[in-house]
Amino acid sequence: MNWQNICFDWNQVRAFLVTAEEGSLSAAARAMGATQPTLGRQVAALEDSLGVTLFERTGRSMVLTRSGRILLDHVRAMGDAAAQLSLAASGQAQSVEGPVSITASDAMSAWQLPPVIDRLRDLAPGITVDLVPGNDIRDLRRREADIALRHARPEQPDLIARRLRDTQAHLWAARRYLARAGGHPATLQDLARMAFVGFDATDRLTDELRRRGLPVTRDQVRCNSANGALSWQLVRQGLGIGVMTREVGDLTPEVEMILPDAFPPIPVETWLTTHRELHTSRPIRMVFDLLAETFG
Repeated sequence: MNWQNICFDWNQVRAFLVTAEEGSLSAAARAMGATQPTLGRQVAALEDSLGVTLFERTGRSMVLTRSGRILLDHVRAMGDAAAQLSLAASGQAQSVEGPVSITASDAMSAWQLPPVIDRLRDLAPGITVDLVPGNDIRDLRRREADIALRHARPEQPDLIARRLRDTQAHLWAARRYLARAGGHPATLQDLARMAFVGFDATDRLTDELRRRGLPVTRDQVRCNSANGALSWQLVRQGLGIGVMTREVGDLTPEVEMILPDAFPPIPVETWLTTHRELHTSRPIRMVFDLLAETFG
């Protein structure tokens, strides 16, 4: 290999990759935790060192040129290789300290993980936890998180997954809403006159409830949010009936379960996942094992 031909700076390549993926220097700066002028200088320096124009500046957007599109595939491969290097290096960490990132659903992050983090602080005060709440699936292979708690089994062969204790989701409502609505519904048909709080997409909730024998229409979903913790807060505030796991419902004293005998609970799997390389890291292994013990 002619090493003298490799004359560009990796930081400049990374600035190009993030800008191409995010679509603008301002979005790339937010993703990188850097300043927009710094990223702009790095991209310009890479263009100078390669002798090509990578972007056309159109207002605030950065549009790839033909040369930029050709080079992007190679740069993505470099980014994947850098992520694998980071995985391998993190897996060698033997001191029980440092950051560990956990991704889980919004509701699980808000209600079930804080006691685990509190216990971890006593067991390993050198570990800092970065929570990445969200109902989307984060890519552990690209270091979007170190550990994931998911409600679906991961399919990637290079991930280690452990099935935890299954749970169930039920219908819940705040007592203040039930008082305003005339009390507890006595039958499933009584739900046809009541309001619901949706999650993600409105049709997803109503379709699932109708499959389970509930006469619920889309018009009854009076408010909706893709954020699970916010949806649950709306239920707590008395805006309607919502669906939530038993564990979170039991942690919320102002709500009551609705028709537990008539409405069949929705089964919910929980999987604990990490990357095979990271599983050899002592901090990540400690957090992984604590989560498995707590929810297993």
